[in-house]
Amino acid sequence: MSRQRKNQSTAIRFRPALQAALICAFIVACCVGYVWEKQQINVLAEQYGKREARLRDLRNQNDKLRRQLAMLLSPAQLDQRVKDLKLGLGPPQPTQIWWLPEPAGRPASPGTELSYAAVPSRPGADTMMK
Repeated sequence: MSRQRKNQSTAIRFRPALQAALICAFIVACCVGYVWEKQQINVLAEQYGKREARLRDLRNQNDKLRRQLAMLLSPAQLDQRVKDLKLGLGPPQPTQIWWLPEPAGRPASPGTELSYAAVPSRPGADTMMK
C-alpha cells in the first residue's frame, strides 16, 4: 500500500484540500458580500430619511411663503403699505377714468366671431367668451 501512495502524484493528494479551500473562500466571499449589501442598504435608508426630512421642510417653507405672498397681495395689505410708505396713491378720480364705447357693427352670424381690440382673434376664442 505504501508503494501505491508513493506512486500517486502530489496533485491527487492536494485535490481534497484545494476543494475545501475553494469552498471556504466561496462561503467567505458570500458572507462579505452579504454584509456589504446590508451596509449599503443602511446607508441608502439613512440618505432616504434625510432627503424625506428635507423635502418635508421645503414643503413647509413653501406653504409658509405661499401664505405670506397671499397676505402681501391682499387689497387691505396693499392699501396699508401705500399708506405706510406715503406714496400718495388712491382710487382714481372720475375724470381719470376713460370709458370706451362698445364697437358698433353688424351682429355676428352664428358661424363668425366678433373681433375686439382687447380680445385676440384665435381659434376657440368664441368658446372662451361664453
